[in-house]
Amino acid sequence: MKKKTKVINGYEFEEYKKETYDLPEMEERSREFYQWMDSRRTVRDFSDKPIPKEVIDNILLTASTAPSGAHKQPWTFCVISNKDLKKKIREAAEAEEYESYHGRMNEEWLEDLKQFQTDWHKPFIDIAPYVIVVFKRAYDLDKEGNKKNNYYVNESVGLAVGFLLAAIHHAGLVALTHTPSPMNFLSKILGRPANERPCFLIPVGYPTEDTYVPKLSRKSLHDIAVFYD
Repeated sequence: MKKKTKVINGYEFEEYKKETYDLPEMEERSREFYQWMDSRRTVRDFSDKPIPKEVIDNILLTASTAPSGAHKQPWTFCVISNKDLKKKIREAAEAEEYESYHGRMNEEWLEDLKQFQTDWHKPFIDIAPYVIVVFKRAYDLDKEGNKKNNYYVNESVGLAVGFLLAAIHHAGLVALTHTPSPMNFLSKILGRPANERPCFLIPVGYPTEDTYVPKLSRKSLHDIAVFYD
């Protein structure tokens, strides 16, 4: 059915109707979605089992439905499946992580990381079938090369990555949000323009058959929310 449209102050708008539910179903759906999302875990043990590219395409399109400042969509998702390129990224990431674990991180930080049993070795980068490197666009360029402002870039990209992780989970896959620091090596390896800044390196794939994750508990509602009635 064709949607109704109208022009408001020179801009075209289309009719929007959101499907809703009666209160018992709404409560049940919200509970089920929470429980399903609560089963999402960060994984470091990846299988090299291949994933159809169409699945990755759909995951990226889902991420790009996230809200963004003035609908600028200030993100670029670089998707790497080339083995040689993944190896080069792993080597550069491990070089930075080695420095972090041997001097950049303070003792409190290192102590907080012990429960995850992680170190500077990052084999998941070249084992996972796909690595998605997320870049934030500090600004865009028009056809003449003039700068065009983007707004709330960090917030917008953060929302998109949240959608990305939910879409990966929904597809039956796992991911890791890796943030080696500094990350400028990713711009050089991938040849990205000056207006793009790397912010996440996310391996995507299946977990290995014998995967274990830390037994963690998430904060309670009381710890994360304040209600003003």
